[in-house]
Amino acid sequence: MERSLSDFVRGLPKAELHLHIEGTLEPEMMFELAARNGIDLPYPDVDAVRDAYSFTDLQSFLDIYYLGAAVLVTQQDFDDLMYAYLERAHTDGVVRAEVFFDPQTHTERGVGFDVFMPGFLAAIDRASAELGMSVGLIMCFLRHLPGDEACETWEAARDYHNVLLGVGLDSSEVDFPPDTFEEAYRRARAAGLHAVAHAGEEGPPTYISGALDHLAAERIDHGVRAEEDDEVLARLVDHSIPLTMCPLSNLALNVVDRLEDHNLKRLMDRGVKVTINSDDPAYFGGYIGDNYVATAEALGLSEADLTLIARNSLEATFAPPEDKARWLRELDDYLAAR
Repeated sequence: MERSLSDFVRGLPKAELHLHIEGTLEPEMMFELAARNGIDLPYPDVDAVRDAYSFTDLQSFLDIYYLGAAVLVTQQDFDDLMYAYLERAHTDGVVRAEVFFDPQTHTERGVGFDVFMPGFLAAIDRASAELGMSVGLIMCFLRHLPGDEACETWEAARDYHNVLLGVGLDSSEVDFPPDTFEEAYRRARAAGLHAVAHAGEEGPPTYISGALDHLAAERIDHGVRAEEDDEVLARLVDHSIPLTMCPLSNLALNVVDRLEDHNLKRLMDRGVKVTINSDDPAYFGGYIGDNYVATAEALGLSEADLTLIARNSLEATFAPPEDKARWLRELDDYLAAR
């Protein structure tokens, strides 16, 4: 019997490279943690929270995103949040997750690295032992805050530099160019960490080139607006710089009016190394498997297209070469067995 598109997608070994752990906070968990920590939410029930997930742009999403994060208080909260995501990703065929987290969202509330980092790491250890998943942590700086605060955050994370995979840049993009964060990134790269950055979601293509020039970004998160500038596009192709695209996020935040209008396939056809990811799935209505399926249906992606996207994701990880090689063999074995 022919397998469904959903079955095919979830069987593909893949990596998730653009996932904000705070954006996996489902309304049910939000209420559970609020009750656990004695926090009053401005919503009467779970349905009211879901009804609030109607966004007009990135900022309207961020407003509720930061409100939701306020229920994360204890080490156990962060453990629960991370493990719930990793379990879900595992069912979607994710063998490697490189997970973003936003320390400033928590430290500004008085919740420190000594709380959220042990929680995250405990969940990651459990997922490795129980699910066989490989996980890396990417610490993001909030770009609506000053660059010197990013440097302070880097220094505050000193006890955990050795367990970080890389640094990233997220939050409001418009009017916050990448060069503001050059010094924080310089320090992270000097410590041997990888560099990624959100660019070209709502901001102009010059933010993509700025992230490459000033931050030495090795991957561009989103990059939707890259095709507006031929020089930027050529640079992505010539240097095989991956884009970690998030189609359902772009739809939810009105970056595109319809999923059928998304430029992921056009970029693929021009030689860009695109990947599919879920961004903030609790808020945007879909985890990575949902993003693959919805994008395939909207853009007419073939199984060969989806396989290339999964292959791109594995090749674009910052995992050791031997791990990449093993996952790519698993992908080939999966295809050969069909």
